[in-house]
Amino acid sequence: MNTIKKISTGVLQVTVLFFISIAMNKISQLLHLPIPGSILGIIVIFTLLKTNLIKLAWIEQGANWLLAELLLFFIPSAVGVMKYIPMLESDGVRILIVVVSSTLIVMISSGLIAVRIAKRKERWI
Repeated sequence: MNTIKKISTGVLQVTVLFFISIAMNKISQLLHLPIPGSILGIIVIFTLLKTNLIKLAWIEQGANWLLAELLLFFIPSAVGVMKYIPMLESDGVRILIVVVSSTLIVMISSGLIAVRIAKRKERWI
């Protein structure tokens, strides 16, 4: 019985997150915002969590499941790349340079931001 409750709770939480995502996509389209609906959804969830309008426990199990299965969401895009083999053959090196350099930039900037946040937390304690 407990397993059924955990599964149904997880499904309900994923459903709530899904509908928030759909709603934010619609709002982004209706208002012609340059920000994707998925980013708006993240901002809304973050704001609701920080203001304690929703509790982390209300979405935590569903969010953890989505994070655990995140790799599965990249399979369709990875398979879709196969349609562009001729482009990869002609511009593959340039694409690889862009992918590697942008990955490095994101990793370095994320690391620097994490260090700054950690230093600020140390000063507060």
